[in-house]
Amino acid sequence: MAAGRYMGRGDKVAADRAAVEAMRLVLSTVQIDGVVVIGEGEKDGAPMLFNGERVGTGDLPEVDVAVDPIDGTRPLATGNLNAISTVAIAPRGTMFDPGPFVYMDKLAVGGAAKGKVDIAAPVAHNLAQIAKAKGDRIDDLTIVILDRPRHAELIAEVRRCRARIRLISDGDVAGALMSAWPESGIDALLGIGGTPEGVLAACALRSMGGEIQGRLFARNDEERDQGRSLGYRFDRTLTMDDLVASDDVCFAATGITDGELLQGVKYFGGGARTDSLVVRSFTGTVRQVRARHSLAKLNEISQITY
Repeated sequence: MAAGRYMGRGDKVAADRAAVEAMRLVLSTVQIDGVVVIGEGEKDGAPMLFNGERVGTGDLPEVDVAVDPIDGTRPLATGNLNAISTVAIAPRGTMFDPGPFVYMDKLAVGGAAKGKVDIAAPVAHNLAQIAKAKGDRIDDLTIVILDRPRHAELIAEVRRCRARIRLISDGDVAGALMSAWPESGIDALLGIGGTPEGVLAACALRSMGGEIQGRLFARNDEERDQGRSLGYRFDRTLTMDDLVASDDVCFAATGITDGELLQGVKYFGGGARTDSLVVRSFTGTVRQVRARHSLAKLNEISQITY
């Protein structure tokens, strides 16, 4: 809700700051001894909850925390689709630590194609496997890809296979979640995006019955050499168990702007309405929560102005 006020106002930094401050405040009230393992903002200098930051009340349980206060800052700033706020927790020591490497090649699918795809295989093979698993033709499929120059060859290959493409400007956590949400009409996410977003998506897809595979992506030789010196392998496929090694994961996402996955924050006289997805892998429960909020009451007790 704090970030939703910035929809279409063209100020990415102010939107990020509002979301980070609000998320930090709310996390401080949660009964956990949390350490931020995945913090967003390092790759672009945005305001952030930083890696290693302690959050929660300090009481048990001890957990890893992954956050992306705004997945899709640019769509929020320009008033476009699929900006969401996300957070996940898992038992301490179970989330993948990507170190300084901020990009990852990803393949995400829903439950029907789980176990049928391989990020190391050709694009045509994976599309055929997804179509077969879902009882569709390849030209029935819709694939989400980040609209980046680095994906020119990937986009061309998907087009050669005659699958449909949904290009997005940002927000590949939402893109990955859509692959496991039947109402979205999305069948898979392909391409290189943020590593933090990959871990967050793994937390959600573990609970939603989908799958994500990843491989760390080096932007240059210097980064590749640094990775080797630190023991990271860029040719290694990271499975769901690598990205979050626990069956007791909780994930939540709330829409900031409208999208295929969630509705954005809606304001009305004295209040707001939000649409959230809350999932827990231990029980396999997926909840969609639509809430109405009294801004007057919130502003009486909160340090954040909504």
